[in-house]
Amino acid sequence: MKVTAAVNREKSQPFTIEQLELDAPRPDEILVRIVGAGLCHTDLTIRNNPLVLPSVLGHEGAGVVEQVGEGITKVKPGDHVVLTFPSCGRCANCQQGHPAYCVRSFGLTFSGVRPDGSTTLHKEGEKIHGNFLSQSSFATHALTLERNAVKVLPDAPLELMGPLGCGIQTGAGAVFNSLQARMGSSIAVFGLGSVGLSAVMAAAVVRCSKIIGVDINPARMQMAKELGQPTSSTPARPTRFRRSRRLHVKG
Repeated sequence: MKVTAAVNREKSQPFTIEQLELDAPRPDEILVRIVGAGLCHTDLTIRNNPLVLPSVLGHEGAGVVEQVGEGITKVKPGDHVVLTFPSCGRCANCQQGHPAYCVRSFGLTFSGVRPDGSTTLHKEGEKIHGNFLSQSSFATHALTLERNAVKVLPDAPLELMGPLGCGIQTGAGAVFNSLQARMGSSIAVFGLGSVGLSAVMAAAVVRCSKIIGVDINPARMQMAKELGQPTSSTPARPTRFRRSRRLHVKG
């Protein structure tokens, strides 16, 4: 099928908007019409330091399932989904519930091809590397895998949901899972970008008693103050935000 995509053709150059041909979904693939996609700093890092060219990036996609392969059981056409990071589901780490540490993660994330070496995107016989984080969501449509697709409620605002697949879960997951912050604990978040702000929101959810944000950008600090304030369902607690250009650490 014909799709429109933002193509990375040269290192550190702007994306070019082109019409490409996208393969039909294979038995283990899902075709998603992309409604919205976040722009993660990783996309810009890979654009400036490409591993393969030409390629279509994008890994914070959200959209509507349009077609599924015959082996798909998790979602069906019409379902609303957020696309996230890939994992094989078969290695020891995946089997133990740690898909972020999948041993095949690098290839599934950055190779630009399917595991069999084929590409999902083409243009007049030219191979275009897709499959970025097994989605390449900087396009009107994307092929993804069942483990990449997370079903969401149909009334969720898909145009805003994409960052849940990367930046938001990274920041919130650090608080919920890695740090396992508890009610009444204190937390400091250094850097109040999208990941840091997600950590601030998660700290508010778990009712940390003191949330300290550190950044040099006044606008980010203001947003952090808003996101870190108690809601009607959480107890009042002090929230501190510090502007700092230098961090001093004493041993």
